Amino acid sequence: MGDVVKHYKNLQAKQTSIATPVKSVLQPHALDDAGSLCASMIKAMNAGAKAGVVRPMVDNFINYIMTQEFRLKDGTLARNRPLRNTLWLDDLYMSLPALAQMGKLTGDVKYFNEAVKQYLLFSSRMFNKDNDLYMHGWVQDMDPHPQFHWARANGWAIMTKVELLDALPQAHPGRKQILEMLKKHAAGLAALQDKKGFWHQLLNKNDSYLETSATAIYAYCIARAVNKGWLDAKAYGPMVILAWNAIATKVTGNGQVEGTCVGTGMGFDPAFYYYRPVNNFAAHGYGPVLLAGAEVYRMLQLHPFEINDSAVQMKQ
Repeated sequence: MGDVVKHYKNLQAKQTSIATPVKSVLQPHALDDAGSLCASMIKAMNAGAKAGVVRPMVDNFINYIMTQEFRLKDGTLARNRPLRNTLWLDDLYMSLPALAQMGKLTGDVKYFNEAVKQYLLFSSRMFNKDNDLYMHGWVQDMDPHPQFHWARANGWAIMTKVELLDALPQAHPGRKQILEMLKKHAAGLAALQDKKGFWHQLLNKNDSYLETSATAIYAYCIARAVNKGWLDAKAYGPMVILAWNAIATKVTGNGQVEGTCVGTGMGFDPAFYYYRPVNNFAAHGYGPVLLAGAEVYRMLQLHPFEINDSAVQMKQ
């Protein structure tokens, strides 16, 4: 990608109107274009990718997140679609891991501070303290704010917390708050796991369908939190194993992942979420399944389980 971006950047310097297949990398116009990809690129550099090729893309993405994305008056990263002054829970994951990784890369605390600030600004509006879940969307001046707890968006929220805890320095003052929020969110999710091991498309609506990508994200995040010592293995290990066994039934013989909700915008009525289709080509399922499998494997190495009176019991 770095080679292609460099090529088209040079071409555009000579002919500004030239079409490019990497426009969203050269000129990002949304956090969807920037954050998740940027975080992965920084991790790739840490693993040996050529910084001279990759770093220009990283700097461009970070500049977009820090200085160009639309914000509310208090500085919260926001969108003007589908309605003006709108927060998407998805945008936590589409921005904050990149900022945290940039903090690790550069040692500049401003990136850690901005990531924690944004997380708290989002959570103050979108985290429901009565059930320890997040709403999917929030619109300024809307009254009331509809509480649709879409499963995959809650996945982006818990994955963001895991990414922040992975990157934040131990002494950072925001770390304790992020850890406490992780514990609350994990407890809220644990209370709603279906008997088959999955979570529902709308988390608190048992007549909505069981969804694979969110289940995989939760399995990964909770297993990682157990492996890092952030969550108790005895309390959360069994639910992770149940989730992984469910996920495994959705991987077909030719390696496709079934039961993943397609890309989904923000809605304000339940039917929108109930009737979103699933598709084996929905890419949101593949990364989480791979992450979950690797982290569950690691968890079982660190915390072997035994069956006692037909129940799964994890060792600390």
